[in-house]
Amino acid sequence: MRSILKLMVFTLVAGTIFILAGCGGGGASDSNQVQKSQFGEMPDGRQVDIYTLTNTNGMTIKLISLGAAITSIQVPDQNGEMGDVALGFNEVEPYYNSNFGSIIGRFANRIRDAQFTLDGETYELPANNGDNTIHGGPKGFDDVLWESEILSGRDNPTVEFRYVSEDGEMGFPGTLTTVVEYSLSDDNEIIVNYTANTDEKTVVNMTNHSYFNLSGEGNGTILNQRVMLNASQFLPADDEVIPTGEISSVEGTPMDFTEPRAIGARIDNDFPTLNNAGGYDHTWVLDKDPGEFGLAARVIDPESGRVMEVYTTEPGVQFYTGNNLDGSVTGKSGEPYTKRSGFCLEVQHFPDSPHHPNFPSTLLEPDETYTQKTVYKFSTQ
Repeated sequence: MRSILKLMVFTLVAGTIFILAGCGGGGASDSNQVQKSQFGEMPDGRQVDIYTLTNTNGMTIKLISLGAAITSIQVPDQNGEMGDVALGFNEVEPYYNSNFGSIIGRFANRIRDAQFTLDGETYELPANNGDNTIHGGPKGFDDVLWESEILSGRDNPTVEFRYVSEDGEMGFPGTLTTVVEYSLSDDNEIIVNYTANTDEKTVVNMTNHSYFNLSGEGNGTILNQRVMLNASQFLPADDEVIPTGEISSVEGTPMDFTEPRAIGARIDNDFPTLNNAGGYDHTWVLDKDPGEFGLAARVIDPESGRVMEVYTTEPGVQFYTGNNLDGSVTGKSGEPYTKRSGFCLEVQHFPDSPHHPNFPSTLLEPDETYTQKTVYKFSTQ
């Protein structure tokens, strides 16, 4: 029988709140904790909070209430040296109008022609990607301040983020209430649980848009890191990097990551869908049933020995290799983020799904709850 939770301990030191998330009798130890402090301010003066979650191994992650974003992931390499494998910034300003580490919604990825039809009614969205809408529009979930709180009584340090998107925001129907919980386990897992409810029929597709470099952010490109995707099919994309509606086999193509391959091995091959995106920026169809929790991807960095595995309930993963990073922003280590200095593994439903009845549905009804579970697990080889 689980023993009674210890009293939570609150300490205020120089504006930082420390909350121990320990449980007696075999639960999490008092080394598991969450720290909260101020990270900065929104342009309108509202405070942006930052949370630091620590597990018993010394792994830490940092989260901010702007965009419910992951700003830092400190994990050991094969020699036990800690390094930050998430691209990000030391100040709040670069996160404005930036999707680094953020929750993306209401609809991740692209919607063609910035519109979709639902029950015979066409909903017009603001275009922010040519004539199309990407990542929920010019003010998506990555650009808003989320309500946030530390959740006590959990085996793992946990922070909850909540955002209410009003009916008509960015053109989407229905008031959507979204809750995202981040937890950090002693198995070096970042566990992300999403739920959302609507009061009108709508479409929903959410993801996290973290950029990773397992050698350490600011430490060169990701081209030598080796990727395995648990997917034997992918979605070809046109010259606007929007799926054509086809679902194609990866066999015999540079899209085949069913066995671990260096990211840079075939990234510049003369292959139409690669040419269209300037590298990898495509959705792979995971070899599992939609809603089933399973492995999506594994990445190995030969230099540091770090390994990252991604598990999810989502049907697809968008593998993006930072093709559009151009050195115009500087990261935490003082190095500019140049082309292919980070990769994304955005687990999600398929892009432009409202226009493709053959894709898994992104429809959410008022009597339903959107759910997603994603885990990022770190280890070494």
